Amino acid sequence: MLTHISSLIAIWLGGLAFLGPLIVWLVKKDQSPFVADQAKEALNFQIAVLIVNMICAVTCVGLILVPVIFVADIVYSLLAGIEANKGVYYRYPYTFRLIA
Repeated sequence: MLTHISSLIAIWLGGLAFLGPLIVWLVKKDQSPFVADQAKEALNFQIAVLIVNMICAVTCVGLILVPVIFVADIVYSLLAGIEANKGVYYRYPYTFRLIA
């Protein structure tokens, strides 16, 4: 759950939301398969959000889509945290998995 929620904290602190899941994945990847899987999933989602935000920032469409992406990032991260707390392997929608 911490890996999903850590991205929310990073959003408020400056927009580097991928750092929380990255740190959790690097520290816990050899200790727990569940935590490693969820950290990779959160990391992939946050990297996808970062890429989409960078693309939107250089286009005129970004004025409309960036707030939508911001809200979706918060909602999906909260849903993932709740599901991970239950012990469910959560998969983010609308993401591509760069880290396998």
